[in-house]
Amino acid sequence: MSLSPRFIAFILALLISLITTTFMAFVDRTATSMLFVGAITSFASSFFLVLYAVDILVFREVNKMYRTIHKLKMRDFNMAPRKKLIQESNPMKTINDEIFVYVTKKQKEIDELKKLELFRREFLADVSHEFKTPIFAAQGFIHTLLDGAMDDEHVRERFLRKAANNLDSLDVLVKDLLVLSQMETGDIKMTFKPVDIRLLTNNIFGRLENIAAKRRTSLKIKPDKLSEVWAMADQDRMEQVLLNLIENAIKYGNDDGKVIVHFTENKKHIEISIRDNGPGIPQEHLNRIFERFYRVDKSRSKERGGTGLGLAIVKHILNAHDTKIAVMSKPDKGTTFSFKLDKVPDAPEMNTNSNASNQEVNS
Repeated sequence: MSLSPRFIAFILALLISLITTTFMAFVDRTATSMLFVGAITSFASSFFLVLYAVDILVFREVNKMYRTIHKLKMRDFNMAPRKKLIQESNPMKTINDEIFVYVTKKQKEIDELKKLELFRREFLADVSHEFKTPIFAAQGFIHTLLDGAMDDEHVRERFLRKAANNLDSLDVLVKDLLVLSQMETGDIKMTFKPVDIRLLTNNIFGRLENIAAKRRTSLKIKPDKLSEVWAMADQDRMEQVLLNLIENAIKYGNDDGKVIVHFTENKKHIEISIRDNGPGIPQEHLNRIFERFYRVDKSRSKERGGTGLGLAIVKHILNAHDTKIAVMSKPDKGTTFSFKLDKVPDAPEMNTNSNASNQEVNS
């Protein structure tokens, strides 16, 4: 039931008048006319006093709050129209609820901004560090040559090669940053078409066979008898995803280890998992490995090379494919990265059954 200021004043005045009249009735020699006059007087005075108190001290303050909200143009408020607000049973509670919702939402935004600010600072520090290392190294080699070492042919060639290698690393870092920035802003558009992921993986194995041979790492595709795996994807970007994940599995796995790319099929999707039997990733790092420049072991990562942006790029590419990447890892038992892609309609069934696939994965 709506409680307007007048209705509240009427009810309270009626009660006050009734109490006053009842009290006067118990007084001796009180005439009926006096009771009537007392009832009317108490009702009228109480009505206007209560109306003034409720309207001036409560509802007008509510109106001020309402006007203030609109002056501030707080679009986050879903405020009812003024007339409807005044007619509500408890307008103060309504406004209080709205303010509480607004403050809660703004607090979340503030917390998110604080996280973003912390992330920005860390990112700037990481970028500065990543740029500083190759720049200072190349600068040192070049200045050494200019200071006289250029006359020694052996030293000149060795220092120039080192300077070139550092500048090449800087070039790769800049390109990765540019790709990541374009992915985040949506400037890079995906071209989806049927892609044979099995063939793509086999080609990547060929590109990485020298790196794998140095670490005596075996590269396998399972199920073994699989000939084709067709999925809808952007071929160039999917090649970038698989190359990054497989190369990481080789670099950060154990010597004499193995890397297995496994395909699992259902009616709508193809699940791709890349598994190694390396040292694994500690649990406390799993939620952060997709952040830019985040390294589980900075010294070990530097030895292996890379810009620290690979997994961040992988995450954005897969997000653009409307899928997410999952990671499972146990210390000393290896790490598995997995994601799903849409299956190509009318694609041939994979030449194996699911039971055989599971047995091969567990082997």
